[in-house]
Amino acid sequence: MTIAAILLGIGLLLIVAELMFPSFGALGLAASVFIVGSVAYAFAQDSDLGVGFMIAACVLVPAMIWVGFRLLPISPFAKHLVARGFTFEDGAAIDRRDGGLLGHEGRVDSLLRPAGTATIDGRRVDVVTRGEAIEAGTRVRVIEIEGNRVVVAAVDSAASAPSNS
Repeated sequence: MTIAAILLGIGLLLIVAELMFPSFGALGLAASVFIVGSVAYAFAQDSDLGVGFMIAACVLVPAMIWVGFRLLPISPFAKHLVARGFTFEDGAAIDRRDGGLLGHEGRVDSLLRPAGTATIDGRRVDVVTRGEAIEAGTRVRVIEIEGNRVVVAAVDSAASAPSNS
């Protein structure tokens, strides 16, 4: 029984290794050989032991595949495959010129419903409103900058809106 248990354990570990390190199926094939070998060895010892090892393999193989997929994101191989991506802290997703637009005025280029473009300080800026539609040609003021969102309001409505301070 000890040899069958060792073969089964090695096979289960090879399943996880196949998911963690690319081997083009070599580790998976070796895992299959070890698991089938453990069941065959257990059947050679006793048929009840063989049935027990077969049931254990049927339960443990999917469990080890699940464990392997849970460990995959932290594996050394997956860290090279998956890009970390940009965050607002990196600043890569933010146009640094937008930070100085707070309080500036400009003119809407296209109908804002609620997103569109406006010309502010001589350049086109992607802007959004707080939900209201603003016609093209209307004067707007930048009232908020949050990440890469430049929020504008029509100059008339911005003047009548209560201030937050």
